[in-house]
Amino acid sequence: MKHLSKIQNAIKFATKTHEVYQKQKRKGKDIPYITHPLTVGLILAHAGASEDIVIAGLLHDTIEDSHKDHKVTRAMLDERFGLVVGALVASVTEPNKDLPWKERKQKALEHIKTMDVPSLLVKSADVISNVSEILADYKSDGEAVFGRFNAPKADLIANYRSVIKALINGLSQSNNPLLSDLRAIDDDLEKLA
Repeated sequence: MKHLSKIQNAIKFATKTHEVYQKQKRKGKDIPYITHPLTVGLILAHAGASEDIVIAGLLHDTIEDSHKDHKVTRAMLDERFGLVVGALVASVTEPNKDLPWKERKQKALEHIKTMDVPSLLVKSADVISNVSEILADYKSDGEAVFGRFNAPKADLIANYRSVIKALINGLSQSNNPLLSDLRAIDDDLEKLA
C-alpha cells in the first residue's frame, strides 16, 4: 500500500479543485462534479492501468476546469504528482474553452489522433464515464437530458461517436479492456441518434 498515499493525494487535490473551491455540479443536476473524476479513476483502475494513469484520470479535468482564483497548472501537477501525470493531464486538456463548441470539439477530435496509448486510456475512461451518465440520464429523463448541453442532440451524439471511433482506432493495436466498453456505448448512442 505504499503508493496509496499518492492516489489519496490526487483524490484530495481533485476534490479541492472541483468541490471545495467551486462547488461544481454535473450538467443540469445536483450531483457534485467530483463524482466524474472519481469514476474515471475507477474505470482506469478496473482496466488495470498503471498508478500514474489512474492518478491522471482522477486529475484529468483539474487544469481545464479550475477556478481562476485557484488555477491549476501543469507545473503544479508535475511538482505534486510527477512529470508523467502532468503530461497525461495536459494531453487530455482542451487548451481553449473559449472557442465555439463545434470548433473546440473538432480540434479535440484531431488531437485524439495524435495521442499515445496512456493518453488514449485517460480520454477513453473520460468518454465512457460521460456517455454512460448521459445514457443513464436518458433512461430516466428522456429527451430532456439533451437540453443540458451547449449543442443540439444530433451534434452531441455525432461528436461522441466520432470521438469513440478515434479512440477505438488509437487503441485497436493494444489489447485493452476499454475497447469493449467503447464499442458498447457507441452502439447505445447509435440507437439514440
